[in-house]
Amino acid sequence: MDGLIHIYEGNGKGKTTAGVGLAVRCAGRGRKVVYSQFLKDGSSGEIGVLKNIPGIIVMTGGKNFGFTFRMNEEQTKEAAAFYRKLFLDIVNTAVEKKAGLLVMDEVLDACNSGMLDTRELVDFLKNRPKDMEVVLTGRNPAPELVEMADYVTQMTKKKHPFDRGIGAREGIEM
Repeated sequence: MDGLIHIYEGNGKGKTTAGVGLAVRCAGRGRKVVYSQFLKDGSSGEIGVLKNIPGIIVMTGGKNFGFTFRMNEEQTKEAAAFYRKLFLDIVNTAVEKKAGLLVMDEVLDACNSGMLDTRELVDFLKNRPKDMEVVLTGRNPAPELVEMADYVTQMTKKKHPFDRGIGAREGIEM
């Protein structure tokens, strides 16, 4: 079975949740999964559960640099080097472990913020093992990623508690 490329994007809730759901479904069918996160510290609720599912390897940075738009030049360079190394570790692990599914949560935002070079992501996607399914989540995917994708799902916010000042809630948004 040829692996396809999924993009879950937009300003609505559900991008990460969709990636997690597909990871669970895939592992439930006995396939190997690498689930990874960018721009998050690995403390969200789904990570602990995913780590306990046989067949799923979880890779997160484990470090939070804060909002990219608030970083000075030195912090930006440090964060970009960190995320580039994380990206290389993730894709190498997925290839070495013969993952049937690779989920890269928030990778689109890592590219958009300059933490990761979109060209490196595109090169990986073009040269990945033929049977590896890949999920990319975040906002505003580059046109070349949309062109490469087999699925593009846009989560559109119509209403969200954040608009009323309600922050992310443990177990629901994180």
